[in-house]
Amino acid sequence: MITPRLIICLSLVAIVVLASILQAQNRGGRPDRSRQAENRGLAEPFKGITTNGEVEKGLYQIRSTGISTEPVRQAAIAFLDALSPEQRERTTFPVDDSEWRKWMNQHFYTRQGVSFDEMNAAQREAAFGLMRASLSAKGLKLSRDIMNLNRTLGELKSDDFEQYNEWLYWITVMGEPSATEPWGWQIDGHHLIINYFVLGEQVVMSPVFVGSEPVIAESGKFKGTEILQVEQGKGLEFVQSMNAQQQSKAIIQSDKTRNNNLTEAFKDNVALDYAGIPGSELNAEQRSQLIDLIGLYVSNLKEGHARVRMEEVEAHLDRTHFAWIGDTSDDAVFYYRIHSSVILIEFDHQGPVGMRQYYPDRRPNRQHVHVVIRTPNGNDYGKDLLRQHYDKHKH
Repeated sequence: MITPRLIICLSLVAIVVLASILQAQNRGGRPDRSRQAENRGLAEPFKGITTNGEVEKGLYQIRSTGISTEPVRQAAIAFLDALSPEQRERTTFPVDDSEWRKWMNQHFYTRQGVSFDEMNAAQREAAFGLMRASLSAKGLKLSRDIMNLNRTLGELKSDDFEQYNEWLYWITVMGEPSATEPWGWQIDGHHLIINYFVLGEQVVMSPVFVGSEPVIAESGKFKGTEILQVEQGKGLEFVQSMNAQQQSKAIIQSDKTRNNNLTEAFKDNVALDYAGIPGSELNAEQRSQLIDLIGLYVSNLKEGHARVRMEEVEAHLDRTHFAWIGDTSDDAVFYYRIHSSVILIEFDHQGPVGMRQYYPDRRPNRQHVHVVIRTPNGNDYGKDLLRQHYDKHKH
């Protein structure tokens, strides 16, 4: 017989069960913490990475580059045309929307747009077509390899493909793909974030976040896949090329015991002073090495636009600082930072997260790498170019 007391008891049981389910879905409260980080990060208006809180003016101008962005525009239109009306509504935002700044590396972050996981084969091909038109062959391969390594992590975590697989990446499009008006696109997922802004013939590809855990697949479906090994090796070779006096300036900390990246998600307005050795104190061969090292990261952009970007970088080479944390032995675990008024690159060996069972001491290791690439002084997401455009063309 059902009595009021029994109904109350059953209701209480249901509440407890529901609370337990929600707590489990919340994965220890981490999504709540990511949302709090998002709220804090977006609480203040965008300024950009600076050295002292003040933006250095006059670094970026709207201009012709002679490099067409028409293939990117056509690929974006093809991608949007491949979506259903409902999907298209979910994946498109205004060009000045705060959605640009809503990205995070962690796998549990709630993302907007359309995921590869829900796309059919034609839609996936259109999405990769957009990436192919925007990125170099090297950049596209790096992106695909990161996606595939995310499945490797799922395999290492008892085939947990619900949280880790190669299709858990989302694409959004900001603005209408145009030959004259500003627009862009973003891919966002675990260890792969690319923000790609377009205005006429100009492209700004930043912030970019690339990395993986593991960075080398030693088993599974994508066994043999590896990323960022050249960037790791060339960074180490560069610091090893320095004499003792140069190293004393470049090495800002000799022991590497924790994660050191400073400009990851929701860190758009970090004030980060220059550290390490400036390009003006390098010899000719070392300056060439530094240019080549920066080029490894910039060359993920399509070739013509990468060349334009490198011209901008080289114009500020004397003021480009290289800083190092860690030792310099051949098997070292380390962090390095390349920083000028127009580019910021952070390479960091990180502590284990998804592979903690293999690294019980929790110290940073070479199987977990994070890289962040930024455009300081207000032009991440192309925002300084967008500001100038709005100053000339009132919308």
